[in-house]
Amino acid sequence: MPETASDTRAPDALLPSLAPLLHEWLPRQRWFAGKGRRVTGFTLDAATELLPLDGPGPGLLHLLVRVEQPGRPTGSPSDCYQLLLGVRTQLPPRLAPALIGRIRQGPLAGRAVYEGLRDPRLAGLLYERLRTPGRTGPLRFHATTALPAALAPRVLDAEQSNSSLVYGDAYILKIFRRVSPGANPDLELPLALSRAGCARVPAPVAWFESGAATLGVLQPYLRDSRDGWRLALDALADGREFTGEARDLGRAT
Repeated sequence: MPETASDTRAPDALLPSLAPLLHEWLPRQRWFAGKGRRVTGFTLDAATELLPLDGPGPGLLHLLVRVEQPGRPTGSPSDCYQLLLGVRTQLPPRLAPALIGRIRQGPLAGRAVYEGLRDPRLAGLLYERLRTPGRTGPLRFHATTALPAALAPRVLDAEQSNSSLVYGDAYILKIFRRVSPGANPDLELPLALSRAGCARVPAPVAWFESGAATLGVLQPYLRDSRDGWRLALDALADGREFTGEARDLGRAT
């Protein structure tokens, strides 16, 4: 399994320059779980450059950041979030809605920081990295099959607790924003079903992780599919009986 070199910046230099931007931006994100509680600080678990930040083009910075907030039960860890930040000297107008802010101090002073998943170039880079099993710093990438190259990405805006990208209407990548230790059920269960011979659930074709935590899962994209919860809500809204459909879903899984 090849290892890709990465320039992992020192947390003591990087985090202070990003903290003022994250303090304003993170609580506004729909997947942020700590709404209604003030943010008192950040701890950087890992920072990895998936694309160099000091190159001529855009850089891509992968962060695992712990957010400190009051009211956490004694002894429980603070919430950890996965961020993929684009970094550019000049932000093109088409990416203006993705802007987080400009860094005022530190090694990246003057650079624009933005939501990297909104940049097709950076989203495409993440897919290409998933196509090639190996390591980049603390990140490990796995693939179970050969994947086609150069699929155009687009962001799905329906997700509430995670972020999803569709590549060429062929695959969907779910990025887990709030990261917990251990294998994520969205990876563990479909893999187990696939290995047991179940063909009704799309099997993961690639994923990436850090330590024991699953960070993202790539699966075949079923364009017109809906999850069981959405089917149940639609049935209730239409006044339809859902028992039969629920039974069929249970047999499928």
